[in-house]
Amino acid sequence: MPEWTVASETGRLLEVLVCPPDHYRWLPTNSIARRTLAAGGEPDLLGLQTQHRELVAALEQGGAKVHVLPPQPHLPYMVYTRDSVVVTHRGPVLCQLERPQRRGEYAYLIDWHEDHGSRFWRKSSAGTLEGGDFHILRPGLAVIGASGGRTDLAGAEQLAAWLRAEGWEVRVEPFDEHFLHLDVLFCLAAPGLAVACLDVLDPGFVAWLAAHGIRCLDVPYRAAMQLGCNILALGEGQVISAAESRDLNAALRAEGLTVLDPPLSLFTAGGGGPHCLTCPLAREV
Repeated sequence: MPEWTVASETGRLLEVLVCPPDHYRWLPTNSIARRTLAAGGEPDLLGLQTQHRELVAALEQGGAKVHVLPPQPHLPYMVYTRDSVVVTHRGPVLCQLERPQRRGEYAYLIDWHEDHGSRFWRKSSAGTLEGGDFHILRPGLAVIGASGGRTDLAGAEQLAAWLRAEGWEVRVEPFDEHFLHLDVLFCLAAPGLAVACLDVLDPGFVAWLAAHGIRCLDVPYRAAMQLGCNILALGEGQVISAAESRDLNAALRAEGLTVLDPPLSLFTAGGGGPHCLTCPLAREV
């Protein structure tokens, strides 16, 4: 069996799962996609495929082995591999997605993991749980967003209980479901450094992060709604952030980080960025 474990969002990324956008389209299932559709936006398949290849190239440049989940025509949001499965220090956890349009993804994730000899540590069975709300801050410390939309309190608390039984400290953080997932408002960039929409996040959460030695670079609301906070730490001082997030990318570089910045505008317009488009399978601690 592959030893796929993740105990930190910032350890060196070794293996990652992506899904090509061959059947991706914007659906009015979140506030960001609804805004794009209302403005008359239309996705471009060739452009989507080109941008996704650039993301894969950035992952490989950062040293990760990229695995591919075959896309399914009736599951257009399968491209956002973050949500269906989260990998923990004890292995993969199968999530329970909230939107009817995405619930069928579980079947293909079960098959894919079985085909690769991977066994699930746990399977979500209470409420709803989606990977964009789960953040492993470092070994033994995690936060789970609970908007009542994509991840509800029952789903968050079930995963939190499993981790707490392992001796972890886990904070369940409520936020407004307008923001889809917590990774629209918050992501780690490097050990002790996060990007966050401080205009929106509860000051108590920001203070809790600071008490655990995590400093936040502020991302304004408008930029956050363009998926500016949605970045992927590769470890060893590298991070993937969409090319369109110019101000944030400059701030990350000023922190001494190497920023790999593929253009991802066609995905961010639908409500997802580098964090959403990737499911880390293995990281160094």
